[in-house]
Amino acid sequence: MSERLDNESAEGGKLVANLMHFARALRAAGLPIGPGRVLDAVRAVETVGITNRQDFYWTLHAVFVNRHSQRELFDQTFHLFWKNPQILEKMMSLILPEIRGTEDADARDRASRRVIEALHGGSEPELDPADEYEVEFDAALTYSPAEMLQRMDFEEMSAAEIEAAKAAIRRMRLPLHQVATRRFRRDPSGPRINMRDTLRSAMRSGGSSIPLIRKRQRQRPPELVVLCDISGSMSRYSRMLLHFMHALTNDRDRVHTLLFGTRLTNVTHYLREKDVDVALDRIGEVVEDWSGGTRIGHCLHEFNRDWSRRVLAQGAVLLFISDGLDRDPSSGLEAEMERLHKSCRTLIWLNPLLRYEGFEPRAAGIRAILPHVDQFRPVHNLESLEQLTKVLGEPVSRRAEGVTQWQRKAA
Repeated sequence: MSERLDNESAEGGKLVANLMHFARALRAAGLPIGPGRVLDAVRAVETVGITNRQDFYWTLHAVFVNRHSQRELFDQTFHLFWKNPQILEKMMSLILPEIRGTEDADARDRASRRVIEALHGGSEPELDPADEYEVEFDAALTYSPAEMLQRMDFEEMSAAEIEAAKAAIRRMRLPLHQVATRRFRRDPSGPRINMRDTLRSAMRSGGSSIPLIRKRQRQRPPELVVLCDISGSMSRYSRMLLHFMHALTNDRDRVHTLLFGTRLTNVTHYLREKDVDVALDRIGEVVEDWSGGTRIGHCLHEFNRDWSRRVLAQGAVLLFISDGLDRDPSSGLEAEMERLHKSCRTLIWLNPLLRYEGFEPRAAGIRAILPHVDQFRPVHNLESLEQLTKVLGEPVSRRAEGVTQWQRKAA
């Protein structure tokens, strides 16, 4: 056990207080924790004891964590609050000034800004007056806070910025281009004659006059199908994108959402809940492979076999959200993507890896997917989501110009 915990338990009166402070830090970082859970944590610690740090960790984990998305925040907060030196060094590296270079391969292990803010009471570290002046000067001549939020990566957002981003997503208007159906409706200026209604009108008038009744094809937005990767490499983005999918589902009809990691889960019914928090809680209860591995080919095979004819039969637009990193290269991914592409009106691949300027389609999964998509777009911030809404409001088409350059590189 850590030195801090040993000293406080020896004094006999500070452990409960520290558990309360720890619960407040978790609540500030975004976990829904009330007084009842704090009392449960105290009773659990009294039962298990504090002689072993690992037992203490899992005891509090069992009390405070009830969703997959909360595990990382709890882990970071626990190690920072109870003084794990390795995590503390990572936290200090974020607070102190640094020169940013290429992104570290271990970026997922860095301490979250939400945890740092929670442990510091929401305050930012104090800066030298000269540094403070320079920051204010740069902000005035570059971007406003709203513009910075639009371009900020979801992975780098603090708790307050995430809440502001969620509010912006709820305000988005999500148009879909209208496409002609096989059915017709009456229209005085329609291009075609409605022979049935015209003959009926002539029979009612006794044949003395034959008024021509015209018709026009009905138009409606095509079905929208979303396949979203929730594996470990995509978990931070998929949580924000679930808010976007909730807005899509509640904005119009005929929207279907399926999540996949190592298995396929249809969550369309849960996203129809008006309250997004209730919807996400119910999704967390039914999705068992959150932040796990990735079996894209296997999951696409299941979709093509069980769901394709149900949701893609009327020329749907398909949003495929994934980084393309498949851990099962022998799963027939290319054949499944080809079948998926032929089953829909247009296939848009949203990949957060496109946020890197030096991105190259070298992974086997990416090379297998690219030849069978019509558009290849980034999805990592609010700006990319707004660009996507504009694309959905335009006439759907096969093979946009921007994707061909990526297909040449992957060939």
